[in-house]
Formats: sequence, structure tokens, C-alpha cells
Amino acid sequence: MAEQARTTPHRVERVADTRLPTDHGTFRMTAYRDDTGMDHVVLSLGVNDDDRDDLDPPLVRVHSECLTGDALGSHRCDCGEQLQHALALVARTGRGAVVYARGHEGRAIGLGEKLRAYALQDQGADTVDANLALGHPADARTYDHCAAMLLDLGVDQLRLLSSNPAKEAALRDLGISIVERVPLVMPDREENAFYLATKRRRMGHDQSAPDDWSQLLAGRVPTSGVLAQRYGDLARDTGPLVVAQLGQSLDGFIATRTGDANFVTGELDREHLHRLRALVDAVVVGAATVACDDSRLTVRAVPGPHPTRVVLDPRGVLPAQASVLTDGAARTLWVVGPEVDTPAVRDHVEVVRWPSAGAMEPREVLDLLASRGLHRVLVEGGGRLVSAFVRAGAVDRLFLTTAPVLIGDGVPGLRVEGQDRLTDALRPPVRRYVLGEDVVTELELSRRDTASGGLPADVPDAS
Repeated sequence: MAEQARTTPHRVERVADTRLPTDHGTFRMTAYRDDTGMDHVVLSLGVNDDDRDDLDPPLVRVHSECLTGDALGSHRCDCGEQLQHALALVARTGRGAVVYARGHEGRAIGLGEKLRAYALQDQGADTVDANLALGHPADARTYDHCAAMLLDLGVDQLRLLSSNPAKEAALRDLGISIVERVPLVMPDREENAFYLATKRRRMGHDQSAPDDWSQLLAGRVPTSGVLAQRYGDLARDTGPLVVAQLGQSLDGFIATRTGDANFVTGELDREHLHRLRALVDAVVVGAATVACDDSRLTVRAVPGPHPTRVVLDPRGVLPAQASVLTDGAARTLWVVGPEVDTPAVRDHVEVVRWPSAGAMEPREVLDLLASRGLHRVLVEGGGRLVSAFVRAGAVDRLFLTTAPVLIGDGVPGLRVEGQDRLTDALRPPVRRYVLGEDVVTELELSRRDTASGGLPADVPDAS
């Protein structure tokens, strides 16, 4: 039997004002109690009770309580990801609020009933039909108390961070002026793809993240979304750019001592790598890495163009049967030392003869690529190559992914020039995000002379 209908909250009373330090920043945290006895909170930045009319409307997320997603990290919905992303966006803009509306569990049917609905979904029902089968509306949420909290904080005009047009309409009806609705779309995962498709098909929610990715590939940056936060700067910057990427263990190795590297980081990090490939003109890799893994260096995990593949091979160790030389999938530059004998190659391969023996200096490699119209470059591996480019000061952004594994001994990952004093250590601006079990740290090395600024706030888990 369905739970008894809950009393709709209308009025609120402010009961506390304090501060809450989080991973995204320190927020003002205001607690409210509604006329049913339920407590709610608003986390805000740059929003004052006496806001001036000349300020831009704040960015506001009205977030419905979801224990399974927000606290337990459920993959059946996107609620926890939306909450973290909303906090990150508010922190980045410096002016906004996240209204955390309790009593909205399961679109206001309650936790127990939501889990009963989950059980019906396990049998094939979608989220709407499951609610209806239990005697509930598809969406029982009301927003009177949310509007009351915002008005108490002096917010009667805002930019709404939501992919739900019905939420916008409800707040407008309650006297909130919404100057813009900013979509908040999370990438689908296998476990919630059907749930998210149902929200779009039957409840009118905004479309999914692949549209955002198409915009990024076209050089247009969406106003919100995880992909925009993560790759927007790369898509927006159309000038020369050098990005490096490396995945390694917690103790700093990219492979075991036998060379086994399949796979240090997880599938989501490989998708991240393919997105980086799609956003550059060329991907540079050492021949030993290609020979070990038979790397294809193409874009397969996401839509996007293949970059030109550049294999640095001063000693001629690349096997003639390597995929990059035989598959014809993308233009390939095989850069070899002056004394290396090369076999006949296919039409997609250009053999480039390096003028001198020994190591290939990073900035000279970049000059070579620029002379061929390749100005946006991804340095992908291995560890020695990425380290050489970093030590040469040739990398603008480094994406360093660490996996929760301890290898103990093997092929080293990133190694930079040592310092006698810790105060002289490299401390560039960084941001971090989680991809499954892995952690990506993005370092803005083009601003290596400063310890703050340059990068936006950390983006949330979008795995």
C-alpha cells in the first residue's frame, strides 16, 4: 500500500546560519524549518539578504534530496553527480546557491516507496510507470518552501541550474523570476541510461551529454555540464597548445617490471584519453610505447576525429607490422633517426628523418609539427617522453591520472627535475576529478610560476 500523502510545506522559518567548508569551497549554510517540521538547507556564495539590484542574478540549483545518490553514491540515478557539479559551478561563479530540499526523496514519495519502485524497475518498469503502479504521481514534488527559502535570502531573480522545465515553471508560478535556465546534464552510465532516457522522453528533461560533446568538437562551449567544465578550456583555446596525459599507479609506475600495462587505469580514464585525442591536431608518443602496446592512437571510445599520429623513433624500434603503420586509419608521422633503415610504408605514413642522432628535443619536435600545421598537440607517453616535455617547459596542461594500485617496481611514470628545497618544488594550479576508481589531477603548467588561479574549481565525479 502506498504511503499516506504528505502535507505540502508552504512556509519556512530560518533557524540557523553558519559556514560549511567543502571540497569546492566554503559556503554560507542557512537552515530552515518548514511548517510540517522538516528541516532544509541552502548553501550559498555571494548571496546576501539585501542583494543589490545592479548585481547579476545568482546561479541557483534547487536540489531534491536523494539519499541513495547524494550520500551512498548510487549509479541508478544522476542525483549525486548533479549535486556535486552544482556546488562546483556555484563555487566557480562565486555567486549562487544550492537549495537542498528534503522530503523530495523519490520525487516526494519517500525512501521506502522509492525502493519499492526500484524493485518494479528491476522487473522492467520505467521510473514513471513504477510510481504510478504504487499509487503515486509520476512526480509529487512541490516547491513552495523552496521559493520561500530563496525569497528569505533576498533572491527573487535567478539563473536556474536545472534540466527540468517543470521545475522552472513551478518556481515561476511561485513568484521567482527566472532569467535563464542553465541545463545540468550528466553523462549517461550503463546503470542509469534507461532512467535518464525516461526523464527525457516522458518528463521533458533536457537532452543528454553527447550534444554537449558535439558542441565542444565544433569549438563551442556549453554553458554547463561536466564535459564543458572538463574540456571547455581546450575547446575554447584555438591557438597553439600542448597537453600531456599519463596514467600511473599510486607509487608512480606506468607498467610492471615486465612491461605489462594492461591496464593501470580504468575504462573511464581511457574514454577521457580519447576525448583529449579528439580535441587536438596530433598525438605524440614514443616508439617503445607503441611497440609494447601496439597502440592505435585513434579516437574510438567517443565520437570525434582522429589526430595525426606522431611516433618518435630515434633508434628504429617500431615493428613494421605495428597498427599505426598498417591500419590506414589516420595520418601518421614516423620520425626516425638519421641512420635508421625503414621499410616501404603505406600512403598514410610519412617517414620524417630527424637531422641528428640521439634524443629528440621537445621544442624542436613541436617546431617540426607546427611546420606541418599541427599546433594542438597531445603528448601521450610513455613516462620518459612526457617527463622530458614537462622538464623542457613545453607542456601547457598535464592530465595525470593515478589508479588505486601499488606496483612496487616497474616502468616509472612522471619524473621531474629534483629540488634541494621543498619551497622550490613545482606547485602549479590544479584541479581534480574522479573517474571511477581513478583520480585525474589537471596541472596548468603554463602558469607554473604561481600557486593559485588559472584553473576553475574542481569538477565533480562524472563517472
